[in-house]
Amino acid sequence: MRFQLTEEQKALRGGVREVLARRFDAQALRAAVAAPGRLDRALWRELGEAGFFALRLPEARGGVGLGLCETVLAFEEAGRALLPGPLVATHLAAGTVPGAADGSVVVAAVDAGLVEWLDAADVVHGDADGAVPLRSVDPLTPLHRVPGAAATDPVAVLLTAAEQLGTATRVCELAVQHARTREQFGRPIGAFQAVKHRCAQLLVRAEVARAAVYAAAVTADPADIAAARLLADEAAEQGARDCLQIHGGMGFTWESEVHLHLKRAWVRARRGGGRTESEELLAAELTA
Repeated sequence: MRFQLTEEQKALRGGVREVLARRFDAQALRAAVAAPGRLDRALWRELGEAGFFALRLPEARGGVGLGLCETVLAFEEAGRALLPGPLVATHLAAGTVPGAADGSVVVAAVDAGLVEWLDAADVVHGDADGAVPLRSVDPLTPLHRVPGAAATDPVAVLLTAAEQLGTATRVCELAVQHARTREQFGRPIGAFQAVKHRCAQLLVRAEVARAAVYAAAVTADPADIAAARLLADEAAEQGARDCLQIHGGMGFTWESEVHLHLKRAWVRARRGGGRTESEELLAAELTA
């Protein structure tokens, strides 16, 4: 099956990218890293006004009235931009929690024994009693651990995969850009075969994950979503590692966003529907 975006879907993706480029550029990203745990409420409301959280909410209920495919495109762009905040939880709460759809309320959720952005949330889905703060590897994602674990919505699993796909795409772009401009021994490092191969592997993983995520958005089948999540997690984590390898020590510096993509990919991979859960679901499907 061949998947092609419609003109409307391309316009939506371009519009989300434009909003994020304007409101969450490199300077805003560094400011967010310098103030961990502080959520930009003005940006959150602007996302709400743009319809980000209400994409799947029917127009009759004040939403945009689009589908899962369009939502995946929007979350892919959010992942590409390293947009912080409990995006998935707030999106899923639109229509049930007043204020979630327009961005005036921030919603967090218990997921796989963790809660992201608990202190910044106005509403928490799930039992967060006894929450213990953790030292998060990602400065843009404060975490709390809670006893027990809540079931994960398949849509949440897919939207996490879409965010991971955004990271995989972005680190591929960063790796290629650096390989073209960084010189060693009088030549761009991209001229060396080892670097070429690593960049090619980055692209292959990202595009395989893209096909799986887009297909799962069409079918909404739990097995397809599980496969997409596995591929997207791998593309994001390994892709960010390879991008960091290409950048060398520069990738860990304040000016670089590469290490932030790796850290965010690690945190997302620990959400519900991750490696073990998705592997078990696929194994059950295969043996049924």
